[in-house]
Amino acid sequence: MASEATKVPGLTREELAAEVDHVSTSDFLSTPLGDFEFFDGVPERASVQPIFDGLDLVRGITAFLDTVPGASLVAMRRGLRAAGVDSPGKIGYTDPRCTSDPIFLTPNTETTYGVTFLDLKAWGPTAVEVPPQSLCVVDDFWFRYVADMGIAGPDEGAGGKYLFLPPDYDGEHPGGYYNYQSPTYSNFVVIRALGGVSAIKQSRIYRLSEAAAAPENTFINVAELPINTVHSNDFTFFEEIAQLVAEEPAAALDPERAGTLAALGIVHDKPFAPDERLRGVLDNAARTGAAMARAILYTPRDPETFRWEGSSWKNAFVGGSYEFLNGGARNLNARTLFHYAATVITPAMAHAQVGAGSAYIYTAEDADGALLDGAATYSLKIPTNPPAKNFWAVDVYDTQTRSLLQSATYPAVASQSPELQMDEDGSCVLWFGPTAPKVARATGSRPCRVSRGGRCCVCTARSSRGST
Repeated sequence: MASEATKVPGLTREELAAEVDHVSTSDFLSTPLGDFEFFDGVPERASVQPIFDGLDLVRGITAFLDTVPGASLVAMRRGLRAAGVDSPGKIGYTDPRCTSDPIFLTPNTETTYGVTFLDLKAWGPTAVEVPPQSLCVVDDFWFRYVADMGIAGPDEGAGGKYLFLPPDYDGEHPGGYYNYQSPTYSNFVVIRALGGVSAIKQSRIYRLSEAAAAPENTFINVAELPINTVHSNDFTFFEEIAQLVAEEPAAALDPERAGTLAALGIVHDKPFAPDERLRGVLDNAARTGAAMARAILYTPRDPETFRWEGSSWKNAFVGGSYEFLNGGARNLNARTLFHYAATVITPAMAHAQVGAGSAYIYTAEDADGALLDGAATYSLKIPTNPPAKNFWAVDVYDTQTRSLLQSATYPAVASQSPELQMDEDGSCVLWFGPTAPKVARATGSRPCRVSRGGRCCVCTARSSRGST
């Protein structure tokens, strides 16, 4: 018998046969994408097209899940343009606050917002002046963080002047402004001023070249306009993405996502013109991707998503990173979860600090884990001394559109609501249903008529300046 020192290097015949089996493909494969036949590892002609259909489907699903952030802003800009907010000099705002008329991803009814888009290709360097005591954010067109302005920005709430430069800008950075260069020409601007409408109207946006005599901005109230700012969940989703890719520099998107889109014919310098076969595959991909996004959002399997162990309440921002990074890896499900439900990316939202910022939790289930049903009646107890410094609020959304439930102008209740009736210990019970239940009438508890017609809903609780 040979010793270990004299054993012949390499594999035995049996070991080599096992390795060949590992690297080989059988002559017949039954897969979730179909049944495929091979001749000694080479696809049979009848299987080639079904295999490529499956590949296009996989690429399409991946593209949907990975580019929801970009499609969301394409739809947002389109919706705002329909409302007349069609240039950086026009600012949409909600007076006094957003209603359930527009389709917006999870807006709230407690604060006033201003929104617009910068167009750095048409305008060049563009200045934004924000009012004091404001919370303002700029995100690029792929929905990546560019800058905080106001309380979370370098002006620290004193009010400041910011300058946004195009991606191809190579000139001097003028003084007197906080300078930021964006990877994209289009940029989403969100203005939230604690002073309300009058404070938002102190905002100014103008071309740097017109700084000495900038024209007045136009403010358009979008609070009650029937517009849609939410991306598609069918083939037209890919047309939204193709529009973004065509407008922005190729370098604005990371190579992996750009490569996935290029495999589907979505390339920066070429028209997107899929044939009928690919259109059908991509329609299926978008619908399948939307199903996956809804599972990630409403019934997540990541334990970190849940706010408390054993509770149905979930965190909208998972992981505490505005870039959705965890140990150097991108948390893809966390990115999809947030962008499928919400808008605005800023570090201030991803990691709310006790005593500052805002915290958000949501659920589409009751205490027993059953899905919320708009035809049923529910109660929610707000405890004594809830962990909210300024206010708490509960908003109710339609699970289909992820927008305010269109059963009331303001489908929400908040701690500052004048009609809210508190119990003696400072707690209160909120009731949700198509009609006010008898117990609410008898006890004086606050009835929230926030459902109708059997539509499902999702409740989002939020607290401002102070969280557990």
